[in-house]
Amino acid sequence: MQKRSQVQARTESSQADINTPSHWRTLALAAVLGSAALAGCAVVPAEPVYGYNGYGDVVSANVAPPAPYVETIPVAPFVGSVWIGGFWDWEGGRHVWRPGHYEHGRPGYAYRQPAWHQGPGGQWMLHRGGWEQGGRDGGRRR
Repeated sequence: MQKRSQVQARTESSQADINTPSHWRTLALAAVLGSAALAGCAVVPAEPVYGYNGYGDVVSANVAPPAPYVETIPVAPFVGSVWIGGFWDWEGGRHVWRPGHYEHGRPGYAYRQPAWHQGPGGQWMLHRGGWEQGGRDGGRRR
């Protein structure tokens, strides 16, 4: 019986702490600070437009890409390798950096680097580029 009354006393004490003015002030302050922190956040889903125009896939976005990273091109790992420079891609409603890498050259093809261009109406268009048949240098970059 004594144990039960101790549990009831603790429960009543905890309930009394919840109903104090300082507890409510703390909750109100936390709510105000939480909403202030979230007020600066805006998730705006940019709906990309995909297409094809003979220059690889094309993606349209409302946001300009950041400045490209400066990449140090490493020594070619094999004969006939082609350096594919990094670029800002568009994925999940945001820009994502795709680092440069080497690929095997493709005879009769040339690699066209992805590029962003501002289109009509201020839209940014990413031409994803890729390997194109009939390249003058047979896929070898100079």
